Amino acid sequence: MKIQGKSYRSIWEDASGRIMVIDQRKLPHRFKTLELNQWQDTAAAISNMTVRGAPLIGVTAAYGLYLAICDASNDNWLLALKKASEALQNTRPTAVNLAWALRQQMLSIHASMSKKEASERLLNNARQLANDDISVCKRIGESGLKLIREIANRKQGGVVNILTHCNAGWLGCIDWGTATAPLYMAHHEGIAIHVWVDETRPRLQGARLTTFELGQENIPYHLITDNAGGLLMQQGKVDICLLGTDRTVRNGDVANKIGTYLKALAAYDNKIPFYIALPSSSIDWEIERGSDIPIEERDANEVKQVEGQGQLGIDRVSISPDNAAVYNPGFDITPARFISGLITEHGICKASEAGLLSLFPDLNKS
Repeated sequence: MKIQGKSYRSIWEDASGRIMVIDQRKLPHRFKTLELNQWQDTAAAISNMTVRGAPLIGVTAAYGLYLAICDASNDNWLLALKKASEALQNTRPTAVNLAWALRQQMLSIHASMSKKEASERLLNNARQLANDDISVCKRIGESGLKLIREIANRKQGGVVNILTHCNAGWLGCIDWGTATAPLYMAHHEGIAIHVWVDETRPRLQGARLTTFELGQENIPYHLITDNAGGLLMQQGKVDICLLGTDRTVRNGDVANKIGTYLKALAAYDNKIPFYIALPSSSIDWEIERGSDIPIEERDANEVKQVEGQGQLGIDRVSISPDNAAVYNPGFDITPARFISGLITEHGICKASEAGLLSLFPDLNKS
């Protein structure tokens, strides 16, 4: 996708082979890129949310293992990789793509390889994971586009109003995004769409990132508070909800940014389609139900403070007493019964084990 008319990926190699990312903590007020030189840089970027979004986290970790072997000795490179993989695994526990990407990397090498051979394999695999994610997101977009077309046809060309939550856009993937890919494709096709963008407390990924993305693509939107969605649904101003997910488990339950469950309840009560867009890499076949998904608890300052652009530049301000007690879960679980369907790179299915297996029979690990 584009920033100021120039095409970008969320992670890339520059002409000198340096691994570069967009510092998403600075958006929308500043566009800044960072170079990742060591695997510790990738771990820090994931944990402090310089990069975020399940697919991008996975690809960043894959590049992290490549950087780890570059710094390892010729004799102990495999041990160094195992240690780096374990450390990277612990940076963000909820996003299943992280473990999936690390596992793909470690399975691609073996002890009989030379360090050079293993290094080349890890770099090529990281590149392939990035390219595959773009292809997958594009296909998710094509699947979801059909839903938007159907609504546009029913409204006889009227504006399709879409509500989303958090940022399941290209900034959280490599390109296109998951939940946003259908939006971009509908817009490119000339379908009139309008997006209600949840602010997404506490880190405000909707307010900072989704609005930034949509604005760069000239897609009409309105930024709303997280609690406004229910009213908009009651007023008939939402035609469909499109959201992403960090982990989808065997029975179709999903873990996504905190606040997703409440949107699903409101959509269910108002009979509004509620769809989750996801790549197959986000399916966790090892977990039976959503209640077993580990929920990441994040720093209290994310709730107690807000960052924004002031007269003197970017600043952080407190919005609560310094000693306020805070509970800050990063995600919640939306039960499958409230989900109209799962949009994947292989089509749309019911949010259930049978539905997932109908599209991904080869991914069943049991």
